[in-house]
Amino acid sequence: MSLTDAFSIGLALVVVGLALWTVAARDAFAAVVGFVAYGMLLTLVWVRLDGFDVALTEAALGSGLTGAMLIRAAGRLRDTEATANAERPGALIRLMAALAAGAVTAALAFAVLALPDPAPTLAPQVAANIESTGVGNPITAVLMAFRATDTMLEAIVVLLALIGVWSLGPDRAWGARPGPRYRADPDGGLAYLARTLPPVGLVVGVYIFWIGADLPGGKFQGATILAAMWLLARMAGLADAPPVSSGWLRVALVAGPLTFLAVGAAGALYAGAFLGYPEGYAKPLIKVVEWALLPSLATTLALILVGPPERDPG
Repeated sequence: MSLTDAFSIGLALVVVGLALWTVAARDAFAAVVGFVAYGMLLTLVWVRLDGFDVALTEAALGSGLTGAMLIRAAGRLRDTEATANAERPGALIRLMAALAAGAVTAALAFAVLALPDPAPTLAPQVAANIESTGVGNPITAVLMAFRATDTMLEAIVVLLALIGVWSLGPDRAWGARPGPRYRADPDGGLAYLARTLPPVGLVVGVYIFWIGADLPGGKFQGATILAAMWLLARMAGLADAPPVSSGWLRVALVAGPLTFLAVGAAGALYAGAFLGYPEGYAKPLIKVVEWALLPSLATTLALILVGPPERDPG
C-alpha cells in the first residue's frame, strides 16, 4: 500500500467518524464545530479526487457560510438548549428514529450499488460541444451553458432565502437595519484584522472569480470571500449594514438574477432556446452574467448572515 492510499483511507475513516460524532453530539455548539471540521475534511477529499471547483465551493459555502450560520443559530438557541435536553425523547422514539435513519442509509447504499456499470453519462456530448462555449473550465461551461437553468434558479433561491430571513423581523422594524450594531476596541486585534485582511481578501475574491472561466473558481466562491471580508469589517465596528429599504441595496440584490433572466430571454429570441447563446457570443454573455451575479451574490450571502431587520435606520 502506497503512502497516498494510506492517506486516503485514513482521511475517509476520519470523515466517517467525525460525521457520526457530529450527529451524536448533544451540545448544539459542539455539533456545529464538528460540522465545520467535517466540511473542511470534505474539502480535502475533493482535492484528493481532483475536484478543485467542488473543493472551493465546499470550503466557501458548505463549511464556511453554512458553518457561520449554524454557529449563530446555536448561539441564539443556547438559552433554550437546557430545556430541550431536559425533554429528551423516550427510548422508543429514539429507537424509531434510529431505525428510520438506518432504513434511509440502506436505501441510499442500495441505490448507489445498483447503478449500472458503466454509469450513464453525458460526458462525451459535453466534451464534443464544450469548445462552442469558449470557456476553458469545464465546470463553468456545464454550469453556465449546459445546465444554466439550474444555476439561474440557485441564484434566485439564495435571494428568496434572504427575503425569508428578512420576513422574520417584527413589522415595526421593516425597512430598518438588520442585525445588531457591533462596537469593538479600535486598538484591538479584531479591528487590526478588519483593517488589514479586507484589501487582501478583495484581491483574492476577485481573482478567484476572474479565473473561473478557465481555472477552478467562480462567482459563488469569489462572492463568499467578498461577503466574509465585509462581515469582518462589520464585526469590528468599521462598517454597518444598510437599511433593507435602501433603493441601491435592492438594485444590487436583484441585478444579477435579472441580468441572468434577460440573457435567457435574449437566447429565446436569437438562439431558439431560453438561455441559449448565439454562435460566437457564448463566452461574452457568460461573463456578463457572472459579473452581474458577483455583487448580487456577495451582498445576498452577507445579509443572510446578518439577520432580519431590527434597528432604527438612523
